Amino acid sequence: MRTAFVELFYFFIINARASAFGAFLLVLLFVTHFVEMPLISRYDFIFLSAIVYQVVALVFKFEKLKEFFVIFLFHITATVMELFKTHSAIGSWSYPEVSDAFFVLATVPLFTGFLYSAVGSYISRATLLMKLSYENFPAYLHLWTLSMLIYVNFFAHHFVYDVRYFILVYILFIFYKTKIYFTVYQKRRHMPFLMAGVFTAFFIWIAENAGTFTKVWLYPTQSSAWHIVSFEKIGSWFLLLILSFALVSLIYRDRLVQTSQSST
Repeated sequence: MRTAFVELFYFFIINARASAFGAFLLVLLFVTHFVEMPLISRYDFIFLSAIVYQVVALVFKFEKLKEFFVIFLFHITATVMELFKTHSAIGSWSYPEVSDAFFVLATVPLFTGFLYSAVGSYISRATLLMKLSYENFPAYLHLWTLSMLIYVNFFAHHFVYDVRYFILVYILFIFYKTKIYFTVYQKRRHMPFLMAGVFTAFFIWIAENAGTFTKVWLYPTQSSAWHIVSFEKIGSWFLLLILSFALVSLIYRDRLVQTSQSST
C-alpha cells in the first residue's frame, strides 16, 4: 500500500513538472483577472510573460530547442484556427478585451497560441520525464490521416456535415489496442492510450473553464453570465490531443516505433 501511495505521489509531481508552462499561463489568467495591469493590457502582459518564460526555459535548458520547435508549430496552427473561429461570421468564441491589446492579429490576441502550445509542451515534457513508450501503436500514416481530418473538420463542420463522430470511431478502431508505458518512480507501468487521452482532455477542459471564468475568452452563451463549459468540449479537446500528439511525434517518433515495430 505504501508503495502505491509513493508511486501516486511521484505521478502527480512529474505531471506537475510536465505541466509547468500550462500552470504558469493559468496563474497569469487569474492574476490578470484580479489585478489590473498598469500601462499594459492583460492580453499583452500574458503574451510578453509567455515569451519571457520561453526565453528563460531555453537559456537555463528547462526546454530543448526541439521542444521549442513543437511549441512554435502549435502557435502557428492554433493562430490560424483562432482567426477562423473568432471571425464575426463564425463567432465560436471571442476575446472581450481584444481592442485594448497591441499584440493582436485581427480578432486574435497573440498570446492565444501559447495556450495551445502548453498542451504540446505537456506531451513533450511528459515523454521525457516519464520515459514514455508505446505498444501496438498504429501505422504512422493513420496518425497523420487522423490529424488532418481533425484539423480540417474544425473548419469544415461550419459549412458541411460534422464528421467528428466518424473520426472518434476511427480513433477507437486504430488505438483500442495501444498502450502507453511510463515510469514515475521505480516500476514500469502502463495504461490504455485512449484512457490517457480522455483523462488529459478532462483536465484541459477544467483549465478551459478557468479561462472563461477569468473572462480571458468567452463563448456566446457566456456573454450575459458565466457557466461551466459544456461537457461536449471534452470530446473536442480529445480530438485536439490527437493532433497535438502528431505534432510532438515529429521530434519523438522513435518512441512510437520502439515497442511496436509492426506498425512501421
